[in-house]
Amino acid sequence: MSRKLLAEFLGSLLLAALVIGSGIAAQRLSTDTGLRLLENAAATAAGLFAIILMFAPVSGAHFNPVVSLADAALGGLSWRHALAYVPAQVLGCVAGAVLANVMFALDPVSIATTQRATVAHGVSEVVATAGLLVVIFSLVRSGRADRAPAAVGAYIGAAYWFTSSTSFANPAITIGRMFSDSFAGIAPASAPLFVATQLAGAVVAVVLLRVLYPVGSGSPAGRVSTPANRSMVSGTSQ
Repeated sequence: MSRKLLAEFLGSLLLAALVIGSGIAAQRLSTDTGLRLLENAAATAAGLFAIILMFAPVSGAHFNPVVSLADAALGGLSWRHALAYVPAQVLGCVAGAVLANVMFALDPVSIATTQRATVAHGVSEVVATAGLLVVIFSLVRSGRADRAPAAVGAYIGAAYWFTSSTSFANPAITIGRMFSDSFAGIAPASAPLFVATQLAGAVVAVVLLRVLYPVGSGSPAGRVSTPANRSMVSGTSQ
């Protein structure tokens, strides 16, 4: 368990540093908002693929509380493990935000001021989170888990653009991004809406997965949490 928690912490740290750091770089290198988002999305999609490959054999590479909770709800991970993963993921994302700030010579901690709490953003987070979980667990429950790293990176890269929230889809990264007043930041007042709608998206995804990919018919759902059989992951994005 200690190895798994360390992997989840380090993976979440790198994920937050990737998302926030690439956002800061894009903000400094480009003046056009669309180009900044393109740069941020491309870096996140590629980097997420690599991070998943690094840590999947150890912990399953969740880096996201809704992935861990959905895994437990679907019977692939014990609730004890899932609840242990969550604080490691949150602490990792906060540490990653601090690291990103330091790497770009900013104050280690700066509270974000970007307001994102609108109905459109909330709906977007439900859609983004549900979609992410369906991508992950549809592959796992149909015996195609080895394709998850690429699929998750591709989905998150696309979701930057087709959702108005730019697809955070991750409560841990939402909390982490409060600690960087930069392109990828989110004001603390907006975070509760994002976390609530991400959890709602997880509920939607679990219901859909139980209907579309029920246990049986060769489904490997019972093997989801075995590191040797997994290439799963999480997400987040700008």
